[in-house]
Amino acid sequence: MIQSTFKSRRWRQAMGLGLALAGSALHAATLQVTVLDRDGKPAYDTVVIVVPAAGGVAKNPPPMMATVNQEKMQFVPAVTVVSPGAKVRFSNSDSWDHHVRLSEPVMTAGVAAGGAAEAFSLRLAGKTEGKPATWAEVTLDKPGEYGAALLSCLIHGSMSGHIYVADSPWTVKTDADGIATFNDLPDGAATVKVWHGSQLLSKPLLPVTLSATPARASVQLDVLMRRRRI
Repeated sequence: MIQSTFKSRRWRQAMGLGLALAGSALHAATLQVTVLDRDGKPAYDTVVIVVPAAGGVAKNPPPMMATVNQEKMQFVPAVTVVSPGAKVRFSNSDSWDHHVRLSEPVMTAGVAAGGAAEAFSLRLAGKTEGKPATWAEVTLDKPGEYGAALLSCLIHGSMSGHIYVADSPWTVKTDADGIATFNDLPDGAATVKVWHGSQLLSKPLLPVTLSATPARASVQLDVLMRRRRI
């Protein structure tokens, strides 16, 4: 009877610990960050980075693979966020040649399959009707704003875009309304920083405290948003 009672008590304790851990795992803080431009308009395609003081593991970190397409004289998407070590595939869907020039030396593993590398510049042949688009793949692993790559085309000067290699697993882009939402942050102190390709001086880090109550923060940039091309 004593042994049975001991086992029962130990089982209840284990179950209680398991439920507590499950509850802790299920609980996550929510943060919504609104980014505005100099005129108070939504700053879309701004990178928002949250760094919890306690660290942790994000449920949905930036991807390890991404595709940037050259289409109608544009880089699509205009801003891409990836994790360190991610492979990024560039493809050319236009019928004329394009370059993919990266302003920062963030390529470490060279180029795979459909193209040749010229220092930090790739040339992709135009797409032939009925055939797959020409593509090249690079590996990027220099994280943070100093590793952010400006994309351009040496042939068409109006083309531009950016790739941001995340320095925190909690890194997302703002949507068309200038809002970035995080749903899986650990409780406690954290800092928020923003990055935009046209912002010359870094904005000060914004301290926040995360808890069960959804938190909100707002940041205003010093730049004006350009109208998106269609």
